[in-house]
Amino acid sequence: MRTRSILTLSAAAVLAATAAIAAPAAAAPAPGAPETRASGLPSPLGLAVATDGRAIVSGNFAGLLSGVDKKGGTSTLVAAPGEEISAPAIAGSTVYYMRGGHDHVVAGLYALKNGTSTLVADLAGYEASENPDAVNTYGFSDLTPECEAQFTGFPPFPPLGEPHYTGIVDTHAYGATVVDDTVYIADAGANAILAVEDGDVSTVAVLPPSAPIIVPPGFGSQYGWPACVAGHGYRTEPVPTDVELGPDGWLYVTSLPGGEESPAFGPRGTVVKVNPETGEIVPVASGFNGATNLAVAPNGTIYVSELFGGPEGAGQVAIVAPGANQATGVIDVAMPAAVSVRAEQLYITTEALSEEGGKLTVVPLKGTANSRRG
Repeated sequence: MRTRSILTLSAAAVLAATAAIAAPAAAAPAPGAPETRASGLPSPLGLAVATDGRAIVSGNFAGLLSGVDKKGGTSTLVAAPGEEISAPAIAGSTVYYMRGGHDHVVAGLYALKNGTSTLVADLAGYEASENPDAVNTYGFSDLTPECEAQFTGFPPFPPLGEPHYTGIVDTHAYGATVVDDTVYIADAGANAILAVEDGDVSTVAVLPPSAPIIVPPGFGSQYGWPACVAGHGYRTEPVPTDVELGPDGWLYVTSLPGGEESPAFGPRGTVVKVNPETGEIVPVASGFNGATNLAVAPNGTIYVSELFGGPEGAGQVAIVAPGANQATGVIDVAMPAAVSVRAEQLYITTEALSEEGGKLTVVPLKGTANSRRG
């Protein structure tokens, strides 16, 4: 993934196609009614919640990191106009966040403590030297040489103008979580889960290319593809958007399909889990539309923010009960971008793309976050 906004990307990560079908799971218990805690939050695409209920919200496009107290009062913690701030995560009194340019050439992990920010790791430097997803090949794999010769280029994103390409140098840290002394990062540009410990960056896992989507006639013209690609499979980038620790000790990751999220292909966002020790990747659930974030409750229930989910594409939070491989319930909220579970409450940033600013919404879970019911 290059410099395109994460919100305009998609990735046909149809990982569940290769997964074993999970045993049937009961529908998720219904949560309470959503309540607005704060409003006027610019582009609130990232969220972390402390044990005391204080929320940290990243205003990605505005270059803001804000705090929201339990009464809805807001404060500016970091302001970097013209830059992007993303992927907040909390460890005790320290708030970690990503800061960098919108072109993804400069990106660093910072730690905010006692009002002072300190650079922890150079994520762009790591990507430039390691480029973890260089092991992946995206695009077409079964075109004839005659068809491949007809590609003429696509200036907005050059790799799309090629019949196939390997992972390019690009970093876009989009979601993060802290486990013990390690910060785990879902890097949507690197297509990888990274770990930062004592300032050292390493790759935990590289998400594989998507299962191929079959290109319908005429679809490829928007990218300048020749007509001969119709009927052939295209593998898109996986685009991980968030990472959270599950009760089983695995890291749970949302994947936003790369390319078009077209009705012709259906909702293709997924949740996978990653073994933090070995990097093993296991499919968990699929069928999400605009999967930009997730939260995992103590009982294993997964909440997925679908920015463009629901029958009208206006957004929803999908509930995946323990043992299920697709949504077993939904919470109807507009344009949810990020979610977090804390003390039997689900925090959601909603109306995330509204020109008037988004909201921090809180939904009572009524005991279901710790319940062992499916």
